Amino acid sequence: MSLALPDKVNVLLVGSGGREHALAWRLMQSPHLGTLWVDRDANAGLLECGRPCPEPFTLARKYYLDRWLAKENIGFIIIGPEQPLAEGLSDAFATSTRPVFGPSKAAARLEWDKAYAKSIMRQSSVPTAEGRVCTTLNAALTYVTERDEPCVVKAAGLAAGKGVAVCKDKAEAVAAVKRCMESKTFGDAGTTVVIEERLEGQEISVLALVDGRTITLLDTVQDHKQVGEGDTGPNTGGMGAYCPTPLVDDALLASIAHDIFVPTVDGLRRQGVEYRGVLFAGLMLTHAGPKVLEFNCRFGDPETQTLMARFRGDLLKVLWQTATGTLADAEFSFDERTACCVVVCSKGYPGKVRAGLPVSGLIPLRGSDGGASSPYHFHGGTRLAKDRTVGTAGGRVVGVTALGANLGEAVRAATQGCECIGFDGAFFRRDIGHRVLAPTHADR
Repeated sequence: MSLALPDKVNVLLVGSGGREHALAWRLMQSPHLGTLWVDRDANAGLLECGRPCPEPFTLARKYYLDRWLAKENIGFIIIGPEQPLAEGLSDAFATSTRPVFGPSKAAARLEWDKAYAKSIMRQSSVPTAEGRVCTTLNAALTYVTERDEPCVVKAAGLAAGKGVAVCKDKAEAVAAVKRCMESKTFGDAGTTVVIEERLEGQEISVLALVDGRTITLLDTVQDHKQVGEGDTGPNTGGMGAYCPTPLVDDALLASIAHDIFVPTVDGLRRQGVEYRGVLFAGLMLTHAGPKVLEFNCRFGDPETQTLMARFRGDLLKVLWQTATGTLADAEFSFDERTACCVVVCSKGYPGKVRAGLPVSGLIPLRGSDGGASSPYHFHGGTRLAKDRTVGTAGGRVVGVTALGANLGEAVRAATQGCECIGFDGAFFRRDIGHRVLAPTHADR
C-alpha cells in the first residue's frame, strides 16, 4: 500500500499502557496530527493526550466501530499491545485509504504462538535455543525430568510477559510445567509449552521497523524482567530499561540484522506472510553469538519509553511510512544521550495488587516538548477519577524516564525521579543497568 500522508490525519491509538503513553507523547509533536483518539479505558496520562473512543475497540463491535471510524474521519490506526494483533484487528480495520500500523494476525503469530515462532526460526536457520514443543503434560514432565541441564519453560501463548520460567533445577522445571498445563495459571496460553535449554549471557532487546521488505533496526535496549534487585524473583512485564546498551557495537548490530531479522522476515514471506510493523527480538548474547529468546510483534514496555525519550523525528510520519511500504524514505535519529526508565510498581506485583490508591508527585508531559527536559512520567497502570485525581489501576503504575550524558547519570536521574512518586506500597528497582554499570562501563 503506497499512500501519501495527508497534511493532517486523525489517528486512533489502540492500547492503554505506558508504551502507548510514550507513543502518544511523540505523536502529539507531529505537524501531521489532527485529532488523536485513545482507548476508552486508557490510563490517566493517555487521556490527557487524546480523546477517548466511545466504545472498547474490539472485533465484537466491528460494525459500530467501522461507522465510527468513518464518522470521525480517522485515517490511521496504530495498535500498541499484542492481544489486538493476535485477534486480527490490523486485518479487520485496514482499508485502501486507512492504513494500520501493526502486523496482520498471521504475521503476529510470531508472538502469540511460540511453537510457530520456533518452527520459523528452524526453517530459516535463525540462531535460537535448542528445545522441544510439548502439547501434553506427560510429555512435558518426561522431557524436563530426563534433562540434566537447567531449562526454560515457556507458555506458548500470550501471558502478558509472565509466562516464562527460568529454572535452575528439575524441581523448578516440573513446577513451571504444572503451573502452565495443570493449574492453568496462564489459561489457554499454557496449553502448549516450549521447553528450551537455558542460555547464558547478557539479554538485550532489539527492535526493528519492517514495511514488508525494508528493515530498519532501532537503537538497542536492555530490559530488566525480574521483580527483585540483582535480577531475583519472578519475571514481570518489565521493571526498567535503558537505551542504548554498550553491549552491542555496529558490527554486532549488523550481524543481528543479517542473521536474525532478514531470514525471519524472508521465512515469513516464503509462507505468504508479509510483515509490517515492529518486530522485536529478545536476544541472549552467548559465547556462540546472539540467539533469539523470543519474538514480539509490537513495541516493548518499558523499552518504548527509553526509545521515545531519545527519538528525534516525526514519529507519525515514520509509522505511516512503515505501514504503507515506504520505510526506505523515512528520516529519523536518536539523541546521543542515554535514556533510563525505572518502573514504579504497586505492592504485590507481579501478583495481586490494590487499585484506586491515590498517586502523588506526577509531572504532566508537555506535548510540544522535543526532549529538552526530563524526567518524563509515562503512565502505565493509572486511572483518572471523576474529580480528576489520579489513582493506581495496575501493577506497573508509572515509568519514570530520564536522559543523561551516560548510563550512570541517566540511572541516577530516573531513580531520583521515582522517589518523588508517592502511593501506598510503591516500590521500584534501584539497580537498573547494573549488568553493565561496572568501572569499565559506567561512563559509556
